[in-house]
Parts: sequence; C-alpha cells; structure tokens
Amino acid sequence: MDVLELLPRLRLLRFPVGQAYLWRDADELTLIDAGPAGSGAGVTEAIRALGHPPQAVRRIVLTHFHDDHVGGAQELAAATGAEVLAHRLDAPVVRGEVPGPPPVFEDWEIPLHAEAAKHLPPGDFARPKTVTELSDGDVLDFGDGAHVVHVPGHTHGSIALHLPRHGVLFTGDAVAASPVDGSVLLGVFNLDRTGAIASFHRLAALDTDVACFGHGDPVLGRAAATLRETSDRYEAAR
Repeated sequence: MDVLELLPRLRLLRFPVGQAYLWRDADELTLIDAGPAGSGAGVTEAIRALGHPPQAVRRIVLTHFHDDHVGGAQELAAATGAEVLAHRLDAPVVRGEVPGPPPVFEDWEIPLHAEAAKHLPPGDFARPKTVTELSDGDVLDFGDGAHVVHVPGHTHGSIALHLPRHGVLFTGDAVAASPVDGSVLLGVFNLDRTGAIASFHRLAALDTDVACFGHGDPVLGRAAATLRETSDRYEAAR
C-alpha cells in the first residue's frame, strides 16, 4: 500500500485495486473507503507512521458496497473503534444481509473486471454489523461540514462527499481517472449507466478544486472545470 500526501490534511492510500483517503481535522481522522479485505493492518500502520494512534479514526465513510472499498471496513472498525457509515440503499449489502446486485457490463469492461478480480482476496470477509445509514443532503462532522451527495448508477446507494469549505470532492467510483493518461472518465462496472451519467453531471456542477476518485490519480486543481468538460462530452454523446 502506498501513502501519498495530496494536501496537508489529506492522504491517499493506494491498494493493488482501488484506493481510500484519510482526512485530518486536528487530532481526529476520517477514512473515506476502507480498501479490500486484509487492508486493516497496513492502514493502521500508516496511521501510526503519520503520528496518530489508530483510535484517532472516528468514522469510516463507505462510498458504495463493492469489495475493494468495504473489504477492510470491519478490520479497521475493530482496530480503531470507528463508526462505519454508508448510504441506506447500500448499507444492507455492507452488513452482509443481502447480496449486492452485479454490474451490467459493457462488453469492453468484462476483461477489465476479470483482471481486477485477480488482485482481490478470494471469498467473503468479516463485515460490520453496525452501519450508520446516510441519505442525500446529510452533513457529516468532518472537513468543516462534509455534504453527502447521493450519486446512484455505479450502485444504487453510491455516494460522494463534498467539503465545500475546502473545495474537495470524494467521488467514489462515480468518476475515475484513466491509468493510461490520467484523463477523467465515467466510472466503470455500473448497475445503471444512464443513471451514472446523470450523477456525473450532478458532481460536475459542484464547486470543486480537488477531486478524489476511487480509482486513478486525483485532480489537484481546477477540478470543477475538468469534471464539467468531461460531463459535457458524455452529454454530447447521448
């Protein structure tokens, strides 16, 4: 796992598949997504290396239910005592009460998904039994007010987190960056591509300077303009 400083209060945690983000408010930490199963030890070690005890993590906010984002949630909740939060539509899947519906693949996505699956631990994993359920418009107590933005399409309960006081947006897998050239694009492996495009438009309308994706390099300046340019291309192609 690689740890990269994006801002003085923001670190990117990069796993073999996907990534998570660590936000700092004074001595309190918030983790956005939790990586795949088995990530707990590496994340807690990184937190200690940054000078914080694991108990400084107060909350783990999950952007959606896919294994590469929630697999480490229970490990980290047990190690830190943090509250786990997810949108109310994805929370039952996060808790393991119901199976998550599979993506509707575009033909070209099938080999990409097969390759990504090779880097995830096989089988199921320990799941948090207690998950605080979120809804669109909720404001969480970090980042001077983190706004929950419901962005269905990738999953029914996908969320983004917008920190308007800091111009920071965490998109989850609603938006991604290409591993080839860093270009911004619609996230892949969606349940509803039309809904995902509509959600992309909603995120592009936000006042954002830094955009942090579930996959690919973040945009660290003038992110709103980049998102709007990409959003316009998807609209023109419809």
